[in-house]
Amino acid sequence: MERSDILAKVVSLTADELEADAAGLDESTEFKSLGADSFDLLELVTAFEDEFGSTLDDDSLQKIQTLGDAVDAIASALGA
Repeated sequence: MERSDILAKVVSLTADELEADAAGLDESTEFKSLGADSFDLLELVTAFEDEFGSTLDDDSLQKIQTLGDAVDAIASALGA
């Protein structure tokens, strides 16, 4: 799966979960700037894992601050 495809899905899922405008989201968008707390991030990670059929490891989870970080973690989990 291409990085751009992963990013598009991450943007869509994030917009849905956090009720944000997808047009304003990119790789540099911080989850915190969208008002996400730790519970929101847990829900997002679960949504990402369900969507991509892969489990994100704990080390990757601790590094996720931006949408780009999430894309990197997912790409790594998928071996992309």
